[in-house]
Amino acid sequence: MGWSGLICAFLIAACCCCRRAAGVPGEAEQPDPELVEVEVGGTALLKCGPSHSQGNFSHADWFSVHKEKPTLIFRVRQGQGQSEPGEYQNRLSLQDRGTTLALTGITPHDERIFLCQGKRPRSQEHRIQLRVYKAPEEPLIQVNALGISVNSEEPGEVATCVGRNGYPLPQVTWYKNSQSLKEEKNRVHIQSSQIVESSGLYTLRSVLKAQLTKEDKDAQFYCELSYRLPSGNHMKESREVTVPVFYPAERVWLEVEPEGMLKEGDRVEIRCLADGNPPPHFSISKQNLSTREMEEERTDDNGVLVLEPAQKEHSGLYECQGLDLETTASLLSDQQELVVNYVSGVRVSPAAPEIQEGSSLTLTCEAQSNQDLEFQWLREKTGKVLAKGPVLQLRNLKREAGGGYRCVASVPSVPGLNRTQLINVAIFGSPWMALRERKVWVKENSVLNLSCEASGHPRPSIVWSVNGMASEQDQDPQSVLSVLNVLVTPELLETGAECVASNSLGRNTTVIILELEKKLTEPESKGVVIVAVTVCVLVLAVLGAVLYFFYKKGKLPCGRSGKQEITLPPSRKGEFVVEVKSDKLPEEMGLLQGSNGDKRAPGDQGEKYIDLRH
Repeated sequence: MGWSGLICAFLIAACCCCRRAAGVPGEAEQPDPELVEVEVGGTALLKCGPSHSQGNFSHADWFSVHKEKPTLIFRVRQGQGQSEPGEYQNRLSLQDRGTTLALTGITPHDERIFLCQGKRPRSQEHRIQLRVYKAPEEPLIQVNALGISVNSEEPGEVATCVGRNGYPLPQVTWYKNSQSLKEEKNRVHIQSSQIVESSGLYTLRSVLKAQLTKEDKDAQFYCELSYRLPSGNHMKESREVTVPVFYPAERVWLEVEPEGMLKEGDRVEIRCLADGNPPPHFSISKQNLSTREMEEERTDDNGVLVLEPAQKEHSGLYECQGLDLETTASLLSDQQELVVNYVSGVRVSPAAPEIQEGSSLTLTCEAQSNQDLEFQWLREKTGKVLAKGPVLQLRNLKREAGGGYRCVASVPSVPGLNRTQLINVAIFGSPWMALRERKVWVKENSVLNLSCEASGHPRPSIVWSVNGMASEQDQDPQSVLSVLNVLVTPELLETGAECVASNSLGRNTTVIILELEKKLTEPESKGVVIVAVTVCVLVLAVLGAVLYFFYKKGKLPCGRSGKQEITLPPSRKGEFVVEVKSDKLPEEMGLLQGSNGDKRAPGDQGEKYIDLRH
């Protein structure tokens, strides 16, 4: 270096020293700007100096610094403010006697440095760093509905997490069963991206990819967004999701519904189950008892074998075969025995007993079952239990003992499993009827159905003494019901109808008397009597209460006379007089007797019964 170079270097160094010594503005090292934090939509309060500053800010200029380029946005002259044209023109105002500049409607675009330059009494600068915040919306998570195979060589997509409209960009963390996930080569990969909206807010999109195993089939995945606000750090969590995980089956087995002891008549479902997802293709086979070979059974569209109703022939050995359509691997279940409990072949001997009246009879019941049986005997017409055990002894039978007897064979160990057999005991005898004479109320010229029932063995036949259309119905093997359809004529009213039942051992008769219905039928007349008696009793009760009231007030003198006038106040004198008589009217006596059953109403007619058992 020559002398000229040395002289230049010395002059430059001297100049710099002089500039630092003179304190030239802008050249000295500047302090860190003051930090102001505001949420989007809020108002930022910008002070032209530190809070402890005592300077005079009645004359100052405000600048917005963007990309290191200051732009004048506001002037303060003698304590009065004026906005400069531009993006901040309608959003700025002075507060605190001109020491504070208020910026409203904060957006992410406002995050920058603002500079205040005071002019009097000396030039000074104050820088403010404005930080803007906005909490993101609730994170949305979308699971991969197509699922992930455990046989995949690369991590599969588990779910996507989206956090919208946050500022600054939030941080995302993925969790599996409440444990955070980190990047792991060939195991976990998290791919995140962001979009800057026109508003300046960020939308974050994060995709979780992972290599899953069979144990992850019920794993719960969710994402968490972490962000900051002026109030501090915050976070939001998405809902939990489960991704379908596909894995091959390792075993298959049979399941039978309902569980427990099965019986004939049940609806039984046999289905195959496997521990793979998706389940393999199933087939169900049953062992042929003759060949001992397994033969495939026909199942429904869901691969379920339905036995309805189940029969004892359905008992046997069953097995399930599962075929994985992806790997073509075949799995076979253990054989399972199905037992359908049954009761069959219930029979009673003798099968159709016929005996004379006064004789004895022994009935024996038999049945087949794969379980221990219990027997009991019931009377068919009453349902009464007569005996327990396979044998029923009937001694000195009367004609009333004829009819149905039922043997019930049941399996105590299988609730609801029973079978029955009904037999009819026929006792020889001439026909008998419940009534010898019966009265029927009719309307003249109306069509009427007359019925007549007779029992006996051999089975009786019935004929009518009048013409009409007759039909017969068997009530049981020993009883018959005959119904005659006739027109009510004066001749029929005069003669009535006669029902004659006969068999080889005798005959019997029921006479039906026809009576015209009166204007006031028997039930209606009884109702009138009851109403009349009720009204009389109520009237007497009211009169008695009135008399007792005046008697207690001392306004009813006692005497032997059957007729007394009640003394009333002058204002009520002559309003009413109560007359009490001790003699009852004959009509009242008759009504009271009728109501107590001492006398029948004129239309009261009873049916006549005759005992034909002796």
